[in-house]
Amino acid sequence: MGIKKLTDLIEDNAPTSIKTNVLKNYFGRIIAIDASTSLYQFLIAMNADVSSALTNQLGMFYRTIKLISRGIKPVYVFDGSAPVLKSGELAKRQARRKEAKENLKEATEVGTTEEVQKFAKRIITVTRKQNEDCIKLLTLMGVPIVKAPCEAEAQCAEIVKKGKAWATGSEDMDSLTLGSTVLLRRLFFSEAKKMPILEFELQSVLDGLGLTQDEFIDLSILLGCDYCDSIKGIGPKRAIELVQKHKTMEEVIKHLDKSKYPLPEFFPFQEVRDLFKNPNVIPADQLPIFQWKDPDVEGLNKFLVEEMGFSDVRVAQGIEKLKKFKNTSVQSRMDSFITVIKKPEDPNDKKKKVTKTPSKPSAKTAKKSTFKRK
Repeated sequence: MGIKKLTDLIEDNAPTSIKTNVLKNYFGRIIAIDASTSLYQFLIAMNADVSSALTNQLGMFYRTIKLISRGIKPVYVFDGSAPVLKSGELAKRQARRKEAKENLKEATEVGTTEEVQKFAKRIITVTRKQNEDCIKLLTLMGVPIVKAPCEAEAQCAEIVKKGKAWATGSEDMDSLTLGSTVLLRRLFFSEAKKMPILEFELQSVLDGLGLTQDEFIDLSILLGCDYCDSIKGIGPKRAIELVQKHKTMEEVIKHLDKSKYPLPEFFPFQEVRDLFKNPNVIPADQLPIFQWKDPDVEGLNKFLVEEMGFSDVRVAQGIEKLKKFKNTSVQSRMDSFITVIKKPEDPNDKKKKVTKTPSKPSAKTAKKSTFKRK
C-alpha cells in the first residue's frame, strides 16, 4: 500500500525532512520491518521465478544477517487479512497480473530479454507458503516476528509510535500516514545499489508541509491510496494547496468545482480516514518483549541445507555471524556516539601562568627578517 506522489510532494515542499544515511549508522536500533514488502523486493531484485522458494529464503537469510552484522535489531511484521476497503485495489492488481501473464507469454516467444524481465516482475506476488517459510526461517534464526491481524505497515507504525522500535523499515510511504515517527526506505538494497538510505522524520514532514497529522491523513487520501481512488485532475501541488487552505476533506469537497474535478464513484474518504487513524493492530503494550535469541543451529541446517539445498558451508558461516553479533548491546551504540570532552579551563589557573613580555628578535631571527630580495 502506498500514497501516490507523496515522496515527490515532500521532496518539493519539505526537503529538509528527508535525510540520507548509511546502514552502519543504525547500529543498536530496533527497526520494525514490513516483511511482505521485503519479500517482494527480494524476488524482484533477483529476477526470480515466482515459485522459487529457494530464492526467497536466500534473500531473507543473507539480508537479515547483514542487518544483524551491522548491529541492527530487526523485528519482522507479517500481513494478516486485507481490509475490506482494499478489495477494489486487490482486484485491480489481480487484473494487471493477468494481463502481464499474457504479455509475458508473448514476450517469451517473440520478445527480447528485457521485455521478458519487465513482464515477469509484474506477475510476482508473495504467497502464503512463502510467508510461512520466512516465519519459520526467522524463528530459527532467533529473530522476533509479529503476525499482524491486518496490514503489516499499520502494525509497524503502532510498534514505533509506542516506542518498542525506533523506525519502520518499508518502501510504503503510508507508514507516515499511519503515524510511524520515523520511516526508513532502501533499507535492504542501499549498499548493493550504492544508494543512501532515505530517512523520513514524521514531525519534520508535518512542520515542512505546515500540516497537522489529521490534515496529513486527508492529504494522503486526496493524493490517492489503496483504499480509494484519487480525484481526477488533482495532482500533488493542487492537493496540498487545497488541504492547507480548507483543512479538512469535507471542506475541500464543499469548495471543489465538481464540473472540473468530479468525485470518483467510490470515494469513502471518512472510512479511509478512520482506517488510517484507527487501524486494526495488536496494541504495542500487548506484544511480548522482543528478544533476539541464539540461532537454532540444528534446525537451520535441517531447513536450509537438507530441505532447501543451501550450501552447508555458507549456512555455517551465516550462523557464526548470527552468534557473533546477537549480543550486541545498545550500550555499544551509546559508546560509539560518546566523545571525550576536555575539562573546562579554570579561569583562576591563568593567574598562575607566567606571562612573558615579548622580547626583541634574536640576532638570527632579525637577520633573517631583514633580508630582502632586491
